Amino acid sequence: MKYSFLALLIVAAPAFAEPPRVDNVKVRKTGDTWRFDVTISHPDTGWDHYADAWRILDMDGNQLAIRELAHPHVEEQPFTRSLSGVRIPAGTTQVQVQARDLPGGWNPQTRTVNLP
Repeated sequence: MKYSFLALLIVAAPAFAEPPRVDNVKVRKTGDTWRFDVTISHPDTGWDHYADAWRILDMDGNQLAIRELAHPHVEEQPFTRSLSGVRIPAGTTQVQVQARDLPGGWNPQTRTVNLP
């Protein structure tokens, strides 16, 4: 029984792991579109558990853009990735940035960003 419980804990460990965290966001407007440089921290362990995306949401939670991350960043923490050509509705003064990991999904916490 003791070994069964231990095995269950090991298998479930990624589910209890720290969610990906948005540490920093730099925003720059270029013409009619925006560029986002997003820094994320996450204890990536490999292909079974890593930060695999971040997205930009309006303040109502509607997705405006998404940046998929193609591989784990085990040796590169925190890491920064960019997304250009993002269209933000006119009059928008704030957006949210949210990070996702595999297998946990979207972190319910977002980072609010004021647009310059």
